[in-house]
Amino acid sequence: MRTARQFIAATPVTNVDRDGSLRRRSRGFLWAIIAAVAATAPATGALLFASQIFAQPASDALGEVLVGKAALGDWRTDAPLVRRKITELPAPYATRSASNPPRLIAKPPSAAPKVPPGFQVELFAANLHDPRTVRVAPNGDIFVAESEPGRVRVLRAADGASQPETNEVFASGLQEPFGVAFYPPGSDPQWIYVANTGSVVRFPYRSGDLRPGGKPEVIVRDLARAGGRSVQRVHHITRDIVFSQDGRRMFVSVGSATNDGEGMGKRDAAAIARWEAAHGLGSAWGPETDRAAVLVFDPDGSNQRVFASGLRNCVGLAVHPLTGDVWCSTNERDDLGDDLVPDFVTRVRDGAFYGWPWYYLGPNEDPRHRGERPDLKDKVTVPDVLIQAHSASMG
Repeated sequence: MRTARQFIAATPVTNVDRDGSLRRRSRGFLWAIIAAVAATAPATGALLFASQIFAQPASDALGEVLVGKAALGDWRTDAPLVRRKITELPAPYATRSASNPPRLIAKPPSAAPKVPPGFQVELFAANLHDPRTVRVAPNGDIFVAESEPGRVRVLRAADGASQPETNEVFASGLQEPFGVAFYPPGSDPQWIYVANTGSVVRFPYRSGDLRPGGKPEVIVRDLARAGGRSVQRVHHITRDIVFSQDGRRMFVSVGSATNDGEGMGKRDAAAIARWEAAHGLGSAWGPETDRAAVLVFDPDGSNQRVFASGLRNCVGLAVHPLTGDVWCSTNERDDLGDDLVPDFVTRVRDGAFYGWPWYYLGPNEDPRHRGERPDLKDKVTVPDVLIQAHSASMG
């Protein structure tokens, strides 16, 4: 069983591009794959890597279809190729909505996250403060957004090392930073973009920098607004950021201000038509303006529009390395029962509406909004992969 470092050292840095050619990749590219299964533990401030990610061979065969209670799932059944049918979901309010928040206890000496057979967890860095997001620079440096203290940290480890030899604060004085992205895409970025809870800023950057090359530049000044009044700290505060492969578009996810659109109010058909003409299909209004959505901009922050709506809280964004599609991990709404509504991971389609707050997983109407938007019932895009309700995946 190999650790992440051993996996990196032993894996050939070539892969097949879309045109069928073999192309060499940096070790940083492999770290990006490892980071896809990285787990952060804010309570302990630890950064962990789960390695041996290619332990099981890939297969095109469809896996087991879970039915009945098993379809509602938990972490033990969430696995590649496992399928669930939306028709197996319970009706709203089939159960009470349990409240079971975590409690902070001392970590037992031997405690570690449980991983599937063939994986091994390795402690890479400890004593971090509210680490939320991990991004890997083209040169292999690891950037960690520490949201509560408002900073981004950079970690650097020598080849074969199990812990970083360099642990520096790259930038501080930020506002609950979450998303970190390198621009332009490729091996020689000139900027690091950081998505704060209410803005996007960028820092001059050259590969290997442990400090910004200059002062930050504000690219987007107000990500979450309601009639000009900032509501940044209401409900969801995380903002992720990615760039299209050609570097022409900047995507930013913004979560909702509420659980289920409370306080939005109602509008007549004519007002809704005018609103959607300006903001896109299914876009929410009032305190939810430009929220519960993935927004798209030019890299300089101009030409903002709603790329996709009805995504209650798209916490994690990613761009598929082969297709260029944008994907997101979404935390769905609460208080409809323990098994509703499943969270999901999905490809984000331009102009699509994913249901929130009026519908979920297709034409399933939220009873708290019964009869409010019949025009949207057959216009909801169904997400690709369902995961356990209330699991709150981050990426």
